[in-house]
Amino acid sequence: MNEPEFAELAAGRSLGALSAADEQRFRAALAEHPDWTAIADDDAGTAALLAEGVPAVAPPPGIRDALLARIAATAQEQGDVAETAGEARPEEAPRAAVSAGAGTVAPSIRRPRRLLFGLAAGLVLLIGLGVGASVVIPQLLRPAAVVALDRIENAPDAAEKTVPLPEGGKATAHWSASMGAAVLVADGLGRLEATQTYELWFVRGSTPVSAGVFEAAQGVTTAQLKGAMHAGDAIAVTVERAGGSPTGKPTSEPILVIPTS
Repeated sequence: MNEPEFAELAAGRSLGALSAADEQRFRAALAEHPDWTAIADDDAGTAALLAEGVPAVAPPPGIRDALLARIAATAQEQGDVAETAGEARPEEAPRAAVSAGAGTVAPSIRRPRRLLFGLAAGLVLLIGLGVGASVVIPQLLRPAAVVALDRIENAPDAAEKTVPLPEGGKATAHWSASMGAAVLVADGLGRLEATQTYELWFVRGSTPVSAGVFEAAQGVTTAQLKGAMHAGDAIAVTVERAGGSPTGKPTSEPILVIPTS
């Protein structure tokens, strides 16, 4: 794991948004790189200040959309700053490189953490409206797969199919043809060794198309398939080495296949 990846985990952990698997990755990285403690402490302190002394109340209707718009605007502003920085005078480039090598957090490392402070700015607005951070944060930090599942289930052509898992439990594919999106929800999927990972596939006729890798959670695992789903695609899962298949094709027999037609 590199430092920017750790910074993202640290930001998520400070807001209580890490999965069990990401929590393990966070702890392992911190044990290997104790010098990164300052990053985690900085984010934890920011989150604590946000929640300090704020009562939990139900947010008013529409406030979530307003905050998301504010965060989007913050991200755009940061993009503009990054583009401007990219036009810096040539003589400034070595100075920036030396600063990064001397221990200063480089812009690429700061960017994920700046998004946290963009979130903080929006939360200040909410707190001013009487909305507790302890209520708003969980609503905004739902995993992307869970958000995608909600959208699929609300689609007019939402469909699903369930199959048993080889070791017990069950797996359900949820998809929407009009959205071209699919999510797999597995209950009882076994954890793998650190050298292995689960990989998702769209099986298009006889051609498998990788749809990303995921780790099993304790209990129920929700994984979003990356890429666009085509009508008639089957959804499959294989066990691959960590990082996914090196060939772009399955290297093992699928542990489950769910037809969607």
